[in-house]
Amino acid sequence: MPLKEDKKIVERSTRQQSSILEALYGVDEFKSAQDIHALLSKKKLKVGLATVYRTLQKMAEKEDIDAIKSVDGETLYRHCGQNDGHHHHLICSKCGLTITVEGPAIENWTEKVAKENGFREVSHKVDIFGVCKSCKKK
Repeated sequence: MPLKEDKKIVERSTRQQSSILEALYGVDEFKSAQDIHALLSKKKLKVGLATVYRTLQKMAEKEDIDAIKSVDGETLYRHCGQNDGHHHHLICSKCGLTITVEGPAIENWTEKVAKENGFREVSHKVDIFGVCKSCKKK
């Protein structure tokens, strides 16, 4: 009997994870866990807010999705669709518009500074916040 219960938990977890990931596929800008939860609720998908937070955190740790800290310190999530891995973001602090960019100059600088200081296996993350053209016109 416990095996059946465990199987239900795994199936439910997988269904919930798939629902959360599907919700992220449908948005272009970074969203909070509460925003994702609201999207799921709107689609009549029953996923608890705590599950959304936990799942997003796990997905971000595995680098299946990107996570950033907003100007206010809130963690926001997005599936960028980058298959080649490492990239950076330009993020509008007013509307949330996010542009995925490559930064070869940043990559070169990071490697140079790390090497000069004897560091290896260096990683970094660059998220640039500002106000986009559209918001600036308003």
